[in-house]
Amino acid sequence: MTIGVVAKLKIKAGQEAAFKEVFGALQAQVRANEPGCKQYDLFHSKKEPQVFVVMEQYASQADLDAHGKTAYFTAAGPKLFPLLDGMPSIEYSDKIS
Repeated sequence: MTIGVVAKLKIKAGQEAAFKEVFGALQAQVRANEPGCKQYDLFHSKKEPQVFVVMEQYASQADLDAHGKTAYFTAAGPKLFPLLDGMPSIEYSDKIS
């Protein structure tokens, strides 16, 4: 069953470019090394300029769990968290069809 993840992140004012750079490096690693990750895309809110949304899809729960344990994901956290304006909102969903 496909697992969907939607993460909404508010970035501190003036840190948008730094966030995109760090996320871009993480995104490249995910796409190169995680065949169970079907989608890992960054979107920028049209309504809220400091808000970014990450949309993810994983082939299984095991693929999602493995993603969170990768060295590049855990290394990205200390680079990303100082750029955030508050905690991210994360929603997990099961694909129906």
